[in-house]
Amino acid sequence: MSQEKHMIIVESGATKSAWRILDADGNIVREFFRMGMNVSTMRMEDILRNISEAFGTEDLGACDGFYLYTAGVVTGSIREEIVSHVHSISGIGPIDVQDDLTGAARAVCGHQPGIAAILGTGSNACFYDGKSVSRNVYSGGFIIGDEGSAATLGKLFLSDFIKNLVPADVAEDFSKEFKSDYASIVEGVYRSESPSGYLGSLAPFIVRHKDNPYISGLIYSNFEAFADRILLKYDVENYPVGVVGGFGYACREIVEPLMAAKGVRLSCIMKAPIEGLCKYHSK
Repeated sequence: MSQEKHMIIVESGATKSAWRILDADGNIVREFFRMGMNVSTMRMEDILRNISEAFGTEDLGACDGFYLYTAGVVTGSIREEIVSHVHSISGIGPIDVQDDLTGAARAVCGHQPGIAAILGTGSNACFYDGKSVSRNVYSGGFIIGDEGSAATLGKLFLSDFIKNLVPADVAEDFSKEFKSDYASIVEGVYRSESPSGYLGSLAPFIVRHKDNPYISGLIYSNFEAFADRILLKYDVENYPVGVVGGFGYACREIVEPLMAAKGVRLSCIMKAPIEGLCKYHSK
């Protein structure tokens, strides 16, 4: 592979990064995962080392294009530092470094205008004009925002759990699977390295119990808050909404009818942005 020019697409979350290698015709010829990259929470030297190791151990060689999407790319200087490093190890080729919201927009909207929504551990949304992102409604993060996210669902559940508001059968199942004493919960929320990650990790358990009326109501109200407080602030009458994120994808049978009832026209619900990004760049 090192003898042939190729395009590299990287979409990274906090825990892992998805790498796809495309040939000149836009076909995926190779894919692998490496450690995550998040400029907001990691040292730049660790991010650059991760990229260098990928080019070395995966024998990527020179590339005709390198496109990286990761959280925390908020200034031009951050972008230029990464671009300069990639250029030094990969040879001549277009290099583009963007934040995760731009990645989501390109994945679900392609080259057309639309509204992109992220429903993963966190949540976010933006308007995309086919070329660039307009961030009109701030996410706020898992403490003062992130409506519709896995982390917020976990927060809502734990708030009820510690107050004995969760139905007894669900609470019993939860105690069998997680450390559920008050001290452990407080430790996970306030002292863990990633509080939002801890809260989001509870979502699969909660969703598994969606047949329980209490749980289904909790999930519904979480997504409804995202629609009412975020999505409906955009021009949903004239533009479709594309959703990306493992949490939204897992709950698509709830998300789709809810959005339809709100007058939101969904173009797609995508589990991860990497596939959509490959299509975007192959065109």
